[in-house]
Amino acid sequence: MILSCGEALIDMLPRTSTEGEACFAPYAGGAVFNTAIALGRLGAPSAFFSGVSDDMLGEILADTLTASKVDTRYLARSDRPTTVAFVKLVNGQATYAFYDEGTAGRMLSTADLPELPASIDTLFFGGISLVNDPAASTYEALQARESAARVTMIDPNIRPGFIAGKEPEYRARIERMIARADIVKLSDEDLRWLEGPGDLTTLARGILAKGPKVVFITEGAAGARAVMATQDRFVAATPVTVADTVGAGDTFNAGVLAALHDAGALTKAGVAALSDATLDAALSLGTRAAAVTVSRAGANPPWADEL
Repeated sequence: MILSCGEALIDMLPRTSTEGEACFAPYAGGAVFNTAIALGRLGAPSAFFSGVSDDMLGEILADTLTASKVDTRYLARSDRPTTVAFVKLVNGQATYAFYDEGTAGRMLSTADLPELPASIDTLFFGGISLVNDPAASTYEALQARESAARVTMIDPNIRPGFIAGKEPEYRARIERMIARADIVKLSDEDLRWLEGPGDLTTLARGILAKGPKVVFITEGAAGARAVMATQDRFVAATPVTVADTVGAGDTFNAGVLAALHDAGALTKAGVAALSDATLDAALSLGTRAAAVTVSRAGANPPWADEL
């Protein structure tokens, strides 16, 4: 089973009312939440760990997970409020304003960490949950505790505006988590934010030198690549009409993990020895699933039968 560990929040997406007024509509979201949802819909065994409120918005989150076949037994429920993110779309690209102080997700602590059964072989981390303490340190502690025995993957999904004033400690945390991870996923923009300008494959090999076995890089409308010590595989994106990009990278992550699960490759040895065919299958499922997500409004990952 794949345990996604990170934020769950309500995205307030821009809409137009029946009277033509600008308004916002609530949608369950969060980068790591979206990956857990997409995994469940793709048929992979998916579970989710996060701080989730008992309030009305928290119930929306829990019900959405259950509806997408995600195991919710690891949720740390509390009476704190739910994180809310208002989304602005410009030419289909999303920017966010987060309201996160004192929330159930933000205040997650190491006392909330679950004991994990052997059936969980993979943990996924990422998103804004790695920015603010105490939650960020809690997720890092969980990765540090489990990374020696289980496969871990990280997608920092970097939001420069969200980390303003916290960049040094954030960079240090991401560096430590990347060094422990078996699988790293970065957008081309994230990769250059971390490593500076340069050729993507060369920069990815710099990430590999820190400890991971494989780096997946998404390149927007161009496609995605997977880089290992001696391999550089690329799959072109599936052409679609884009509604917006909310949840695209999160869905790609789920496609990659679902494909690796199907191949029986989510073990320490398996990830270290991925074949070209397995890498291509992971890139293919990731890009095809993401194409469906960007073709419709909001983070609405596809079910397996839609592919």
